Amino acid sequence: MSLVFAAITPHPPTLIPTIGKEHLQQLNQTKQAFEELERELYSSKPDVIFIISPHGELFQNFFTVNLCDKFEGNFEIFGDFSTQLNFKGDTVLFSANKEVIATKSPLNIISQPLLDHGVTIPLYYLTRHLTETPIVPIYFSMLDNQAHHEFGKALKDVILNTEKRVAVIASGDLSHCLSNNSPAPYHPDGKIFDEKLANLVATNNHTELINIDQRLVDNAMECGLKSILILAGILSDMSCRPKILSYEAPFGVGYLTVFIDVN
Repeated sequence: MSLVFAAITPHPPTLIPTIGKEHLQQLNQTKQAFEELERELYSSKPDVIFIISPHGELFQNFFTVNLCDKFEGNFEIFGDFSTQLNFKGDTVLFSANKEVIATKSPLNIISQPLLDHGVTIPLYYLTRHLTETPIVPIYFSMLDNQAHHEFGKALKDVILNTEKRVAVIASGDLSHCLSNNSPAPYHPDGKIFDEKLANLVATNNHTELINIDQRLVDNAMECGLKSILILAGILSDMSCRPKILSYEAPFGVGYLTVFIDVN
């Protein structure tokens, strides 16, 4: 069918009420943005959701697609032993297109039912009314920016050649060094990186996104750029209108939420 939904989301554990508790109110802008994205995703009626995460299994020279009939997730790593998530998987779509993708980008297929928090935190909010919609987790590699953009283009071919309605979510946080309370030591390039990336996303400037200063990226200690580059590859040569729903950094980490109108 086509691409029917696209978004960029952060994945702060504090966004989960059982984890964030009284601190959840400090992420109110992000929470409201997620609620808007949830409405947009539901109205797009996806048949399958691709979600790109920086925290899945990582291979040096291969991109990874995780194919399982069933997935499960939890937040035990963050001290929540009660919340359990379950999702269906789509094993057919990529199995049928593996060779096609592999001619354009190095591809590795795995089958890992336990999901990482880069997947589960966005889907906790975004699939509340889409509990039966299958997902396909996708993980990036250690290859360069151009390779990630090209992998996105290969995924676009799969999306445009299927009869299914496909949604794509790029999960990733921005700088982790924005303040003295950040997980990483403060660095002034953190704010510069976040502002630049948000501007490049808002203006669909894929060329500068691919060629962004690597030193700036390294200093920012981010985990979202490569997810966004893959999404940019999917969106290449397509008419789309990005809308930044929120950006905030109450805990010293940049959280950017973007809805991309592809209709």
